[in-house]
Amino acid sequence: MAVPGARDVIDGAVLLHWGRICVDGLESRRAEINALNVFPIADADTGTNLLATMRAALLAAETAAAGVTEIAAAEVAAAMARGATSGARGNSGIILTQVLRGIAEAVREGPLTAGTLRLALSRSAALVRESLSVPVEGTMLTVLDYAAGCAADCQDTALARVALAAADGAAKALDDTPAQLGVLRAAGVVDAGARGLLVLLDGLVTVTTGESPARPEYLPGDHQPTAEPTAAHPENAADDPHFEVMYLLADTDEDRIARLRDRLSELGDSVVVVGDGAGMWSAHVHCVDAGAAVEAGLAAGTLRRIRIESFAVTAPVHAGPRACDPATGPADRGILAVAAGAGAAALFEAAGAIVLGDDPVTPQALLAAIRNMPNREVLVLPNGALPAHELVAVGVAARDAHRDVLLLPSGSMVQGLAAAAVHDRGRIAVDDAFAMSEAAAATRWGSLRAARERALTMVGTCAAGDGLGLVGHDVVVIDHDVRAAARTLLDRMLGFGGELVTLLMGAGAPDGLAEDLAAHIGQGFPGVEVIVYSGGQHGDLVQIGVE
Repeated sequence: MAVPGARDVIDGAVLLHWGRICVDGLESRRAEINALNVFPIADADTGTNLLATMRAALLAAETAAAGVTEIAAAEVAAAMARGATSGARGNSGIILTQVLRGIAEAVREGPLTAGTLRLALSRSAALVRESLSVPVEGTMLTVLDYAAGCAADCQDTALARVALAAADGAAKALDDTPAQLGVLRAAGVVDAGARGLLVLLDGLVTVTTGESPARPEYLPGDHQPTAEPTAAHPENAADDPHFEVMYLLADTDEDRIARLRDRLSELGDSVVVVGDGAGMWSAHVHCVDAGAAVEAGLAAGTLRRIRIESFAVTAPVHAGPRACDPATGPADRGILAVAAGAGAAALFEAAGAIVLGDDPVTPQALLAAIRNMPNREVLVLPNGALPAHELVAVGVAARDAHRDVLLLPSGSMVQGLAAAAVHDRGRIAVDDAFAMSEAAAATRWGSLRAARERALTMVGTCAAGDGLGLVGHDVVVIDHDVRAAARTLLDRMLGFGGELVTLLMGAGAPDGLAEDLAAHIGQGFPGVEVIVYSGGQHGDLVQIGVE
């Protein structure tokens, strides 16, 4: 039966709106979810990982929808699945990718309705179970199963009713997780990943009814802890896993993926290997031998975005800056990144950084931001916001007996993103800073701008409105056609080689420019991978990174 004022169809635009609601919900619940995180590793980052994964999904969908008047639900959902798979963080994030893939498969022929939502949840639950080498009950997968079952049992034809049945079913199943998994029961908590899943399902209720379900705050100790000994891992788990290993795979097939899943299960636990339905796969394992896990991936396909984190020295990831405790001093290490544009800021936050988004950035603002960091060691990605002499002065002023500050040589946001991608809090600070600096230095960067006025450059005189192509800070291309200037700039930059091009699109980028440049790279430089992000920065129409 119909629900007054409710939606019975979720099209592409509404699906995008749902993605934004999910990001907002995970942001507001991040600290709560992190505090519940005791399984499979008590590293207090499940909320952070789910948020980073959903942000990656939303960025991909918003990029696909940029400049499009109407976009189908199928295109939005497919972009979300791809983006989530590429940007998945942690065990919970990689499971979230399969929820989004299930939605994408269900809406291939039309919008999300009561019927296709039932199909989406059922397919998501099946995909999650297929992806896990050792399914563990009382976790995200159990709650997803129950939500899918409640949706299937709801015979109402109204989408809002089915969405509410699924969300309420998930809430009930979440309350039952401590009774199903001993480590949760011992800690007196519900499952953290399942709590995050409930945020997504509640988001569906919000977009279909206009009202957000009232849920309690789930706190440690709400479920009476028990003293009975319990194992934190399945029986076949490796002893004391030291590392979390994640990477993306391409150029592979189902048989090789199955062998990879088996091999990773021999090496460790919390094994999840998932696909986006379009040829890209993401693998996750907790293990002692990180090198062997990477070797197994190399045997299965082409690897990229390898991420290795150490559990032995990993500190909890906090939701944001907090005041320093005068008794204990600042906590371990954090990254402060300067970013212009909402999209770029979201990318750095997804990489675990605190963002300073002032425009323009002043030395005083940067100094205040560093002093507001809760960490004993602060790595700063200035991303070209201030000249070197001002950065040195800020660094000198920011250091004291309780805080060390390392300013990394990132001259642009694309270099900063490359540096953030290799950050490893398991390393000591100087080694981490060296690896991040090396990644930034290995990224050639350029930018496309529109000239504001007639001016003399090192390659000639430009007129107002001309396209200017810069490599670093130097103008190397002038063209009356902005798109032509961008293509020539890419030719110059890729003339020295490159395997990966990152395009960070600015707020003023002409419609279709990203697609034009990606096609140009594909035609002129086959084999070069292209990643497009919506940066939202003003000034640069595009920032280009070549690795």
